[in-house]
Amino acid sequence: QVQLVESGGGLLQAGGSLRFSCAASGRTFRRYSMGWFHQAQGKEREFVAAISNIGTSTYYADSVKGRFTNSRNNAKNTVYLQMGSLKPEDTAVYFCAASLYTDSEASKYNYWGQGTQVNVSS
Repeated sequence: QVQLVESGGGLLQAGGSLRFSCAASGRTFRRYSMGWFHQAQGKEREFVAAISNIGTSTYYADSVKGRFTNSRNNAKNTVYLQMGSLKPEDTAVYFCAASLYTDSEASKYNYWGQGTQVNVSS
């Protein structure tokens, strides 16, 4: 079992920056690839970014490439999503998730955080 707790949401203006943290419980964190997804109101959950279990590979949705950076610190059982140049369309609930696969499909992720809201105003 892996429990995930996100932090770092908030209300920002367009162009601002924010960093999410996702802290994992347990001693098996380094086995898992970690993903970030977001879900805007009334829409389906969408892939944002993923990072392999030891952090050597990262993947991003086209909509966030060049603006978001995914990283992890396995010694601290924590994964981070640095978000920059925020846009109103980034407004959503953001979730971190753990999977044995580095994948963009939400169905491949077994463990999910509770989600944290980001609101970006224009």
